[in-house]
Amino acid sequence: MNPQSFCTCWPGATVWLTGPPGAGTTTIARALAERLRERGRRVEVLDSDGTRALLSAGSSPADRDTGMRRIGLVAEVLARNGIVVLVPVTASRAAGREAVRRRHERSGTAHLEVRVVRDAVPARGLPAPPGPELRLSVRERSAEESARALHRLLAERELA
Repeated sequence: MNPQSFCTCWPGATVWLTGPPGAGTTTIARALAERLRERGRRVEVLDSDGTRALLSAGSSPADRDTGMRRIGLVAEVLARNGIVVLVPVTASRAAGREAVRRRHERSGTAHLEVRVVRDAVPARGLPAPPGPELRLSVRERSAEESARALHRLLAERELA
């Protein structure tokens, strides 16, 4: 008997929510995680505050990139094994974000980057990602509305 016949197997994905501190990435991730769990999906939230002590290397820009790559590795491994991984992080350095995206591409694992901003106008001093799949303004919608929009995107890509 096929062991997979006992479960509904879904593809995993990493959803990298990036934005300035206090923009609401963690709140949106938690709201989305709840929506996905209600629908039977396996979900992990790798909040940067919770993982920083375990996976970060230090506080210099190079150390933060190393920490981001480590979080990206954990996310990719979980996603490759059918879990939706939500990663709310500041992740302001494009090089680190791009390294995480490339790792997912190499393994054929879905990776979505979501830019969360406080205002409709992009924040100054924080470079935009190289092409986020979704941009959310928490000024224009609540965390629950943002989670719904993100859930729709995942459903469109057959990841939810």
